[in-house]
Amino acid sequence: MQTTRTLKIGAAALPVILILFLAYTWLAPRSNVPMPATADTLAAKDAVAITDLQARHINVVPASTHGFDTQLDATGYVDFNQNRLTQVFSPYQGRVLQVQAEAGDDVRKGQTLFTVESPDLVQAESNLISTAGLLALSNKTLERARKMLEVQANAQKDIEQAVSDQQTAEGNYQAARNAVRIFGKSDAAMDRIVVNRKVDDALAIVSPFAGQVTARSIAPGTLVQPGSATAPITVADLSSVWVVANVAEDAISSLRIGQPVTVTITALPNRTLQGKISYIGSAVDPNTHRIIVHAQIDNAQHQLHPQMLATFTVQTGAPMPSIAVPVNAVVREGDGTMTVFTTQDGRHFVRREVKLGLQQDGLDQVLNGLTANERVAGDGALFLSNALALQSQ
Repeated sequence: MQTTRTLKIGAAALPVILILFLAYTWLAPRSNVPMPATADTLAAKDAVAITDLQARHINVVPASTHGFDTQLDATGYVDFNQNRLTQVFSPYQGRVLQVQAEAGDDVRKGQTLFTVESPDLVQAESNLISTAGLLALSNKTLERARKMLEVQANAQKDIEQAVSDQQTAEGNYQAARNAVRIFGKSDAAMDRIVVNRKVDDALAIVSPFAGQVTARSIAPGTLVQPGSATAPITVADLSSVWVVANVAEDAISSLRIGQPVTVTITALPNRTLQGKISYIGSAVDPNTHRIIVHAQIDNAQHQLHPQMLATFTVQTGAPMPSIAVPVNAVVREGDGTMTVFTTQDGRHFVRREVKLGLQQDGLDQVLNGLTANERVAGDGALFLSNALALQSQ
C-alpha cells in the first residue's frame, strides 16, 4: 500500500515539475544571444594582418607636420586683355578697295589693314584743293596791293581788304587740311594732292597698336560704314591675357588688386604661370552669389589662347602647420568617409577615419583623427582596404 501511494504522488507532481523546468529554461540567460559590441570587437572589424610577402608591397610612412598655404583656388578661362583689344571700323562709309591683313597676321602700329573708297574723303580733298587755290590767289592779290601802295597807286583800304581776304583764305585752307588729316592723310600726302591737284579717294584704315588680327569679316567690294554690327577687322595685343574666374562672395574680402596669382593651364600641363589680379567685379551675381575676378598674365610666347581652361591660386594668408600624409595614403570608402591605415609593426594595420582639409604638394592636410609621427600605410593603402572588405565577408 505504501509503494502504491508513493507512485501516485510522483505522477501527480510531474506536471508541476515540468512547468518549473520550462520556466527556468525561458528565464535563464541564453548563450546564443549577441552581446553588446566592445572596443575590442570594433577594433577587430577594422584590423587586418598581412604576411611578410605582402608587407614588401606596403610602404609605411610617418605622419609629418607640413605648412599648408592658406589659399583660394578658382577655376576659369583665358580671355583677351580687353584693354588691348579693338574692333577696327572705317570712320566713314565707303566700299572696300583692298584688304591687306588676314586673320592670324601679326601687324605693326600704323600698318594699313584695309583701304576704303570714300566719297567723304573725295569731298574733303576737293575742298582742300579749292581752298589752296583761293589762298594762292589771295596771296598774290595782297602782294600786288602792297606794291601798288608803295607807288601810291592804291588806297590804304585796298590793302586792308587784301589782308582780310588773305587771312580768310589761310583759315579756310588750314581747316581743309585738318579735315583731310582726320582721314589719316599725312602732311606730305596732302602737299602732293595740292601740287598735283588730284584727289586720292583711297582711305587707309590702320592698326591702332601692334598685335594680331583675330577676326576679319570683309573682302574687296564690301560696303562698310561706322557702327556696323560686325567689325571689319579685330586686332588684339596677345602679349598679355586675362584669366577670368567667378569667385564665391565670402572670399572677396581676402582679395585685392595687384595680389600675386599662380596660374595653371589645362592645355599646358606641368607649367605654372605668374600674374596679378587686375580687376575685381563691383557687383555679385544674385543667382550664383559669385563675383568676377580678372588676373593678368604675360603671354610673350603667344601660347595662351582665349577660352582655354585655367585655374588660378591666390595665397590669402601665412602657411598653417598641420598633420599631413601622402595623398595615396588616404582611401575614400564606399560611404564617402576618408580613412588611413595605422600600424606599429608594419604587419598589423587598423583602419581609422580622418577629416581632411587642403591638398598641396602631394600631401593631404589631416584636420582630425591622426597625430604627428604615427605610422600609416602609403602605397598599398587601397590593397589593405580591399583586404579588409574581403575579410568581413
